[in-house]
Amino acid sequence: MTASRTGRYRWTICALLFFATTVNYLDRQVLSLLAPSLSREFGWTNTDYANITAVFQFGYAVSMLFAGRFIDAIGTKRAFFIAVAVWSVGAMLHALAVPLGAVLVALGVGLPASVLGFMVARAVLALGEAGNFPAAIKATAEYFPKSERAFATGIFNSGANVGAILAPLTVPWIAVTWGWQMAFVAIGAVGFLWIATWMVFYDTPEQQTRLGAAELAYIQHDRETAPAAPADAGGAPWLRLLAYRQTWAFALGKFMTDGVWWFYLFWLPKYLSGQYGMSTTDIALPLAVLYSMTMVGSIGGGWLPTWFLRRGHAPYDGRMRAMLLIAFFPLVVLLAQPLGGISYWLPVLLVGVGASAHQAWSANLFTTVSDMFPKRAVASVVGIGGMAGGLGGVAVSKLGGWIFDAYGSRGQAATGYLIMFSLCALAYLAAWVLMKLLVPRHEDVIGV
Repeated sequence: MTASRTGRYRWTICALLFFATTVNYLDRQVLSLLAPSLSREFGWTNTDYANITAVFQFGYAVSMLFAGRFIDAIGTKRAFFIAVAVWSVGAMLHALAVPLGAVLVALGVGLPASVLGFMVARAVLALGEAGNFPAAIKATAEYFPKSERAFATGIFNSGANVGAILAPLTVPWIAVTWGWQMAFVAIGAVGFLWIATWMVFYDTPEQQTRLGAAELAYIQHDRETAPAAPADAGGAPWLRLLAYRQTWAFALGKFMTDGVWWFYLFWLPKYLSGQYGMSTTDIALPLAVLYSMTMVGSIGGGWLPTWFLRRGHAPYDGRMRAMLLIAFFPLVVLLAQPLGGISYWLPVLLVGVGASAHQAWSANLFTTVSDMFPKRAVASVVGIGGMAGGLGGVAVSKLGGWIFDAYGSRGQAATGYLIMFSLCALAYLAAWVLMKLLVPRHEDVIGV
């Protein structure tokens, strides 16, 4: 059966996942864009800012583990609704960060009120945002055959890039016009518009009245044939999943590379501000250009493994070949600092290549889960890997804050960025080697 003879409703679902991911990244990037001005207003050090971002990353990591189980247990439709509602509330809560922090200070918590308040808001945001990727990957596994999953994942994953593009084009203008609090409120409210659309258009393929019989058959034609688990079994047990090398390979790939994306997302505005003296509004164009580049990586990276699949490679083997090729592109980030003295556009463009490669890598890394695990375990495995990726993000953020304060105090901030950019450049090749050692070839997981 060919895709050309089926319907296209599955791409409507992909569009919904794309817009959810766009909103997800809009909400999480507001703080990083306002960080230079908020740091001046509240007197934050790099370590203060690192602590605030680390709370989000740690909360995201822990929540990702439970998000996968939660989604597998109650289903994609309801779980995604709850996730977006929680993260939208968390995004808007940032506007009340200072009075919220003041209450905590009055209760005896020994940190500055602004730092405390933003930590709480980031924790709520993380709790909800952790549901996005496990739910989106599960929806993709439900609505797409294996041959299309990487491409569909690349498309919805490009929503991260669109969100990252839209944020610098909108957030600084809103903050300058109506104040930084309104930037959090206005962007956070967008999630509730998505919820209304999701509840109207999404249902499981078997219950979806807008899905034709031919398209349903096409979606299901290469599904795993292992016996179905009992209906009330929920997701696969964590301990059983941790017994598989495939789980560890995915988790290790996330741990070693997710922090790179977090670093780009949360620290580039401060980099442009600190190294080149750019204001909040000045950084809008460079960041928009940089994240526009990442769309190429996300969609192109999703397409790349199909070249190998068409030549007879198993899905995992084809993706690993594509990921090896992709892993060489971030090496150009090694030149970001040495060439940065010529023009700020050179590090912007070089980091743009690295960030684009990350999105290509991520689209394929996510899809290795649905290649090898049965549908009922996908969200749980993605949750485990997401936790590992979040912990990697915590490590990178804390390391960055420490390095920037240490070298900045000696007037050597550029050296700090050289160290961090070098780690980001080399992470993907190291991750690929370790993943390949754990899972040398395609092996389906059955019995979970």
